[in-house]
Amino acid sequence: MASVLGMLPSVVIALLGPALLAAPAPAAPARQKLYVVDSAGDDVTVIDVATNKVLGRIEVGLHPQGIAVPASQDVIFVTIGSKPGELVWIDPFTDTVTKRMSVGPTPNQLAVTPDGTFAYLPCSDGYWDVVEVAAAKVRTRIFTGGRPHNTLSSPDGTRMYLAPMGSPKKVTIVDVATHTPIGAIVFSDVIRPIALSNDEKRLYAEVDGLVGIEVADVAARKMIRRIPAALTDAEKQVASRSHGLGIRPDQKEVWECDVGHSEVHVYDITADTPKQVATVPVGSRPYWLAFTPDGTVCYLSARDAGEVAVVDTKTKKVIAHLSVGKGPERSIVVTLPER
Repeated sequence: MASVLGMLPSVVIALLGPALLAAPAPAAPARQKLYVVDSAGDDVTVIDVATNKVLGRIEVGLHPQGIAVPASQDVIFVTIGSKPGELVWIDPFTDTVTKRMSVGPTPNQLAVTPDGTFAYLPCSDGYWDVVEVAAAKVRTRIFTGGRPHNTLSSPDGTRMYLAPMGSPKKVTIVDVATHTPIGAIVFSDVIRPIALSNDEKRLYAEVDGLVGIEVADVAARKMIRRIPAALTDAEKQVASRSHGLGIRPDQKEVWECDVGHSEVHVYDITADTPKQVATVPVGSRPYWLAFTPDGTVCYLSARDAGEVAVVDTKTKKVIAHLSVGKGPERSIVVTLPER
């Protein structure tokens, strides 16, 4: 810096000296935490993403099931699978429960509109509860039949995708402005987890009877691809199912958990037909997954082992195993906003 200053006229140094000499400190990285729902216990495990160290646990009630956040990420919502069920609010800054309300029976994986106005909760009696978050009140209920199980919001929050298990074998699309169904997409069998592309053009689903994925054209309201996973001859002799599905944040890959074979299949989705490009041995039975926002890490919940496997998404290798609570399933990475 001294040699550079020596080349400048003294008047310039006098005027700009403080700015030149006082380089701005680099901004501290936003803190990120992984929250893992321990469905066979009564808590949520909290993990520091930067270090992959367990920070602690939050007692929320027996059999927590679903977890979701609005775009602000200043509150976490967890469903409690009791009868009647509960919706729980968690403050991610203090990791404490701040509010709870009664909802329909045994609610499962919910979704929240990005603006945090509404939460859609799948309940075991065939209905979705639509909760007005600010009022902590069930505004209406939407019937789909089957056993409501998984829910997704469109990126802009104008539509909800309701995926019940059982006989419906379809995903119902709901207009959030009116809370009424506006369409449906039929899949080949009972629907398990679903994933929606950021452009809302493709909906991916895991279904019973298939180790692999099915793909739907959302605009056409039609399933267009069925992609079986590439399995070895030995694996074909072992019963399995797919449960745990996610799109890598760069929108180039879909990751699918193969529970019985203790591995994850990775599909390239940059072309019209997904192509399996990798298989990741996990060492335990993966049941759910979550990515860091930058897509460099994937966290795999191994329900039977009571652990989370940490995968480097570039190398497709497991880099750590983290012990958590009982029956870990759904999880989410939360980036704490500045205060």
